[in-house]
Amino acid sequence: MLKINKLYKYLLPATALLTAAGAVQAQSAANYPNRTIRYIVGYTPGGTSDMLARAVGQKISAAFGQQVIIDNRPGAGTNIGTELGAKAPADGYTLFMPTVANAINPTLYPKLGYDMLKDFAYITNFAKVPGIVVVHPSLPARNAKELIAIAKANPDSLRHGSTGIGSPHHLAGEIFKSMAGVKMVHVPYKGATPAIADIIAGHIEVYFGAMVSTLPHARSGRLRALGVTSLKRVDAAKDIATLNEQGLKGFETGSWFGMAVPAGTPRDIIMKLHAESTKALQAPDLRDRMIAEGAEFVGDTPEQFTAFIKAEIDKWGKAVRASGARVD
Repeated sequence: MLKINKLYKYLLPATALLTAAGAVQAQSAANYPNRTIRYIVGYTPGGTSDMLARAVGQKISAAFGQQVIIDNRPGAGTNIGTELGAKAPADGYTLFMPTVANAINPTLYPKLGYDMLKDFAYITNFAKVPGIVVVHPSLPARNAKELIAIAKANPDSLRHGSTGIGSPHHLAGEIFKSMAGVKMVHVPYKGATPAIADIIAGHIEVYFGAMVSTLPHARSGRLRALGVTSLKRVDAAKDIATLNEQGLKGFETGSWFGMAVPAGTPRDIIMKLHAESTKALQAPDLRDRMIAEGAEFVGDTPEQFTAFIKAEIDKWGKAVRASGARVD
């Protein structure tokens, strides 16, 4: 009996501490937020990720009555901002925007200072933005089937450009080649501007790019659009068939943008952020701007977004390994 009493002597303070910690956490969630929130974006200002973060952040700020500050932390393929987000306190006052780069980097980089599946809790995927495949008008291909036929008849003669090694557009080209069973030469560029300039000039024949920067050149006739990389046609280009429709079943690549918090953030806080961020996606001004870029709004649950992240890491990992891309 004496031994049992001694055991209780040590157990009771520990139990009291756990109970107190739970009460503090519950109270902090109930009072959340009561100060400024930081939203880390791993890109420079002005792009789609920054625009979405600011638009959603403004609406969350209005709903909560607390300022949401966008903290742009570009560099190292978004790894600088990602690691900062992963190591932040799990109190709901640091948000992070995961993008497709975070599904590519675990395989592209030999060592990272974070784990996308262990270090984050996911809130929602805001939107998917598909890519587009275009060719120079001198290439006699008017759809994906004709491009594949030309590539099969002329192995390694066609050059496909992208925004850089390991970029979503580079890997979209690799997935295309793998699914179509063709060989083309990859030509990486330092961004969309030089890549688009070169395909317009005829220095490369094929380009896998972003809808927003590429579609205007297809509309003007300087390039020819062969297909979009979403599963379904997008409102911004309903006249352009998807690669999925054209025989490459299940082909889906592109960018996506969402919200995450450090792992361990209280569930109540996660659900508050989920409720307000998905409500923000219904705003007409935000939807009109994003639909013009070919966006498909998502607004899924934390569980669905987590499953999506896992599937994306697996999909892009296979593409990275197949391409041989590596960043040291």
